[in-house]
Amino acid sequence: MKRINCYLLLSVLLGVLACKAPKKELKRERGNALGTTYSILYFDSQSATSIKPALDSIFKVVNHSLSTYLPDSDISRINRGETLAVDAMFQEVFKLSGEIHKASKGYFDPTVGSLVNAWGFGPKKAIKGMNPKKVDSIMQFVGWNKVSMNSKNEIEKQHPNVYLDFNAIAKGYCIDRIAAYLDQQEVSDYLIEVGGELVAKGIHQEKQKSWVVGIDDPNQKESRDLITLLSLKDQGMATSGNYRKFKVDSVTGQKYVHTIDPHTGFTKSSNVLSVSILAEDCATADAWATTFMAMPLEEAKLILSAQKLDAYIIYLNEANEVSIFKTEGFSKQLIE
Repeated sequence: MKRINCYLLLSVLLGVLACKAPKKELKRERGNALGTTYSILYFDSQSATSIKPALDSIFKVVNHSLSTYLPDSDISRINRGETLAVDAMFQEVFKLSGEIHKASKGYFDPTVGSLVNAWGFGPKKAIKGMNPKKVDSIMQFVGWNKVSMNSKNEIEKQHPNVYLDFNAIAKGYCIDRIAAYLDQQEVSDYLIEVGGELVAKGIHQEKQKSWVVGIDDPNQKESRDLITLLSLKDQGMATSGNYRKFKVDSVTGQKYVHTIDPHTGFTKSSNVLSVSILAEDCATADAWATTFMAMPLEEAKLILSAQKLDAYIIYLNEANEVSIFKTEGFSKQLIE
C-alpha cells in the first residue's frame, strides 16, 4: 500500500511540474545586416530575454573578419597587403573554401575578387569596357594556389594584387554562427533567414510540423513569386541566381550577370537560372550554390552525385523552356 501511495505521489508531483513548465513562445527578430535583411523565428520560454544584442554582436564580428565592404576588416587589410594573424572564423572559412575549390575543380575560387570589382559587383570601382585584354591582365592575380595560410595563421599572397572575396560563402557562414549561438542557448526549434539563405532546426512548435520555406521563381518580374515549397529540418539551404544581380555597361549597353567563371575571367552566361542547395550547414550550401551557377549543368550533375549534395536547379532547355532538375533527396522534401 505504501509503494502504491509513493507512485501516486510521484505522479502528482510530475504532473504539477509539467504544468508549471514555461510554455515556449514563437518569437521573431527582424532587421538589416550584411547588406541585406534578416528574419529569425524561434521558440523560447524565456519571455524577457532578447537575442537582438547577440545577433548584433555576431554580425559585427563576422563583418570585421570577412567583409570586403569595411575598410578596416581583416580581409580588407589583407587585400591592401597588410600582414596579420586571422581569427578563428577567417580560418574556418579559408579552410572550407580550399576544400570546395578542390572538389569543384576550381569553379569556386575566392581569389576572383579582382574580377568581381572589375566587372562592377564589388566594393571597388568597376573597369569600363571590359574586354579579353583587360581580363587577361587581371587573371594573373586569380588562382587559389596564389594564397596560403602559414603556421601563424597569416595569409600569404604570391602577388600584392591578389584580392580575396568570401562573399559567396560568408553569409552562409554567418547564419551558421547564429545557429550555433541558438544551440548554446538551448533553443531547439528555429528558422534563420538572411538574404534568402536559410538554416532550420527542429519544427514549428505551434503547427507541429517541419519549417516550410520557398524558392523564388526566376521568371518573376516585380513581385516576389515562389516556384515551389519544401520542408526544411536540421539543414542549411542557399539559392543563387542571376535574375536579380546584373549590370548593364553604360558604354555598350551589354548586360553582365554577377556570376564569374574563374577559369575564363568573364561573367557567366548560361542556361542555368537558379540553383538551390541543401547541406548540413549553410556555408557549404552557400558556396556550392554559387559554384553551380558558374559550372555547366551536366558537370554540376556529376559533382552533385559525387559530393552527395541535394539540389533544385532551374534552367532553360534546348527549346528555351523553363525546366527543373532536382535530386532525389530534394524531391522528397518538396511540398506538392
